[in-house]
Amino acid sequence: GDLPHEVFSVLFLDPHNRMLAYEQMFRGSLSQTMVYPREVAKRALELNADSVIFTHNHPGGSTKPSQADIRLTKTLTDALALVGVTVRDHIIVTRGLTCSMAQEGLM
Repeated sequence: GDLPHEVFSVLFLDPHNRMLAYEQMFRGSLSQTMVYPREVAKRALELNADSVIFTHNHPGGSTKPSQADIRLTKTLTDALALVGVTVRDHIIVTRGLTCSMAQEGLM
């Protein structure tokens, strides 16, 4: 949450929700990060992940998901579903605060 730029990370989970890996996959600017669904799917398949949790920070301090965050989550969820990987959550992090998109009903 303290970084001056956005970082998009993925928690890769096994069928028992145990963590296989946590990876910072993409780094961006102050207000956006380019995320490539193909790369996320490729890594999930390499790790034989059953599910994933996404997380990224908002350097600006707001945990409120943007429309771009909601669209990205839907795009990733649809892409990963094609290869049998479930998206469990997308968590937005700021300094000391988090927002779970799953808990907010946004996915």
